[in-house]
Amino acid sequence: MKKIISSILMLLILVSCSNESVEDSMDSQQDNSQKLLPIAKVNEYIDNELKEKGDLDWTNAPAVVLWSAAIHSEGMITIGYGNEDESFTENRSPQLINTKNNILDVVTSIEQSTKSNTIQYDDPILNFIEIRVNKLETIIALQETDKIRYIEPSYSSFLPKDQERNFGCAREGRIVNPEDYRIITPNAWLPWSFDVHNIPEAWEFSTGRNITVGVVDSGISQTQKFLGEDFNDGFSNGRTVEQYGTFDNSVFDDCGHGTAMSAAIASPRNDDAMPVGVAYNSNLVVYRGTGDVLLEGRKERKAVSKAIRELGDRSDVKIISMSIGWVWTVRNIKDAVKYAYSKGKMIVAAGGTSTQFTNWYAVIFPASMKETVAVTGIKENGKRCFVCHDGKKIDFTVAMERDAANNRTLPVLGFSSDVRNVVGGSSIATATTAGIAALVWATNPDMTREQVLDKMQKAGEYYPDRSNKYGYGKIDVLKAVQ
Repeated sequence: MKKIISSILMLLILVSCSNESVEDSMDSQQDNSQKLLPIAKVNEYIDNELKEKGDLDWTNAPAVVLWSAAIHSEGMITIGYGNEDESFTENRSPQLINTKNNILDVVTSIEQSTKSNTIQYDDPILNFIEIRVNKLETIIALQETDKIRYIEPSYSSFLPKDQERNFGCAREGRIVNPEDYRIITPNAWLPWSFDVHNIPEAWEFSTGRNITVGVVDSGISQTQKFLGEDFNDGFSNGRTVEQYGTFDNSVFDDCGHGTAMSAAIASPRNDDAMPVGVAYNSNLVVYRGTGDVLLEGRKERKAVSKAIRELGDRSDVKIISMSIGWVWTVRNIKDAVKYAYSKGKMIVAAGGTSTQFTNWYAVIFPASMKETVAVTGIKENGKRCFVCHDGKKIDFTVAMERDAANNRTLPVLGFSSDVRNVVGGSSIATATTAGIAALVWATNPDMTREQVLDKMQKAGEYYPDRSNKYGYGKIDVLKAVQ
């Protein structure tokens, strides 16, 4: 989750070059002759909302801002319909169907288009549609239409163009400091932080067997056999790994982030001198739902929403790990999280990672949701890691950064089978926590999410108290599985 905040700061430099305020540009928006706001003006509005409110609500934005953001996004907007408590429904009522049709009637009458040309996507379970608009008048009418939960443009121009892609990606191998692991039988590498959390002792009680963890990320590398054909190897056996793709028509990782997160959770314990995963006998269901860690574009947001929904439908999946996110709430993903949560899934999400901290931004989306378990990373001495976000919405921490150096984090499998990687931030903390949850759940697969979470909380270093920055803190995994 690297570079989010630093990119925002770069953006502030860009937008500060203009003296004209967003409010000045909004004085007149009565008709379609209103001047389209430039990207810098839209970004200025976003930045102000984030600083003042901590989040962005597109629905109640000035119509010209919402319309301009949509036009800068190929005219694409997402509309959530129904009452506020109707994020999803498996049997859509006549009232919901009428609400959706009424929205489409409003759009087609103003745009002078057909429904087939207007609607781009209609989710079968989540109550949202994706449509194309061209006119400011359409946005104004939609903001006055009943039973609309949200209107969001598929806006992806908040980051500078040269920093929009490859966040968190690392395909090259990295050298692991020999002090950052130790050898365990049958010749596997144990990452240093596992001892901090008493994970090796917990393996006497649980290795994650019969628990399936879903991962929504950039997928698994086609060249990493230990998350493929050799997933069952050494002490890891009798389990399965599945790969799916909802983004870019591929199941395979071309970034490296998803491979690293999947490895942290469940890489095998074998004799190949490779880093072992936390729950080395758990099953994996991995979705390529994004190209990197940032949910900045329409395709990624829709793909991640679909991946979460599909994982929610699987009775075997107990945990969903998401080391990805964005700087404001994405409502169709929020709908999907609520759906998966309603199915009893534990959704573990990254609190945020950036190369530079600010005083006004804490936990990113979707970790900011109450339905998720928010995780961040800390140093081995318990202090804040160099790049990790913290705040009152954090639930747990993971020791993932050595005191001696910021770049000495956690060893995991590399992008290819013959190399290793070193990964840090709230991303690796999240994947580690998902693996810990699998260990706890495997002690009694009939437990509910709430029962598992209760065991994790009671094993936290601050329990029964809760830190304003770190939640329940580090988990003593041995205590949690006992």
